[in-house]
Amino acid sequence: MTSATNAFSEFARRANAFCSSPGATAFAFIIVIVWAACGPYYHFSDGWQLIINTGTTIVTFLMVFVLNNAQSRDTAAMNAKLDAIILAIESADNRMIGLEAQTDLQAQALRAEVVSAALTNVAPPPNG
Repeated sequence: MTSATNAFSEFARRANAFCSSPGATAFAFIIVIVWAACGPYYHFSDGWQLIINTGTTIVTFLMVFVLNNAQSRDTAAMNAKLDAIILAIESADNRMIGLEAQTDLQAQALRAEVVSAALTNVAPPPNG
C-alpha cells in the first residue's frame, strides 16, 4: 500500500471512531440548535437555510467515502476470520472460502447447493 492509502485508511479509521461517538452526536445537536436559534436573527432567510443545507450536504458527501472505507475494511477482516474458521473445521466445505470473490452466478449456485443439502438433512418432525 502507498503512504497516501495508509494515511487515508488511518484518517478513515479515526473519523469513523469519532463520528460514532456520543461526543460527535452532541456536537451535531449543538450545531443544529445554534443554527435554529439564529433563525429569528436572520429572519429565517434563504441564506440562513442555505447554511445548514450546504453544511449537511458536504458532511454527508464526505462521510459516505469515510464510512465506506471503514465498512470495507471491517468486511474484509470478517471474511478473513470466517475463512480461517472454515479452514479450522475439518468437516467444513472449503468451497465457501473466498465466496465473496466469486461471480454472482457461482455464489448463487453454491448457496442453492447448501440450502438443498440443509433441507435434505432436516430432522423429521417428532411423532406425537
